[in-house]
Amino acid sequence: METQDTAYNRRVQGQVKWFDPTKGFGFVIAELGGPDILLHANVLRNFGQGSVVEGSHIDIMVQDTQRGLQAVEIISITPPQLDDAIPLRDMVDFSPADIASRPVEPARVKWFDKTKGFGFANVFGKEEDVFIHIEVLRRSGLSDLQSGEAVGLRLVDGERGRMAIEVVGWESAVK
Repeated sequence: METQDTAYNRRVQGQVKWFDPTKGFGFVIAELGGPDILLHANVLRNFGQGSVVEGSHIDIMVQDTQRGLQAVEIISITPPQLDDAIPLRDMVDFSPADIASRPVEPARVKWFDKTKGFGFANVFGKEEDVFIHIEVLRRSGLSDLQSGEAVGLRLVDGERGRMAIEVVGWESAVK
């Protein structure tokens, strides 16, 4: 006999404890306490992201299952405040409003090496490489990017060429 989950979905706010895109899952800690909540990579992908940085505030729908609480839908993700981080030299002159006013350009990740702290992407229809720094990724609420992953980029002309100043989910790029 096959058993099914009978619990209803409920909304929970919390903080990302950790997420490993290689393993395909991570956990959320609910603001009101209780057991950790499983966050599966498929739920994150349905939201338009391939990763999420720890410490991000997350608003999710969860379901009680036989294995415990699991996220079934993401409503929103807000990256953690990185007040102590030193801004990249190319980003010093940009306020959050300046960044948000830039258009989101659809792009595909060429490669990203978390250990090295950077990678490159290509905006659709353009051959030039766009530099992506790990700090930009963290400020965007992401922890890693996978080769071939579709993302949206807000860009600036930096000292060494085009660079991402924000990375957003694919859905933001195609709206």
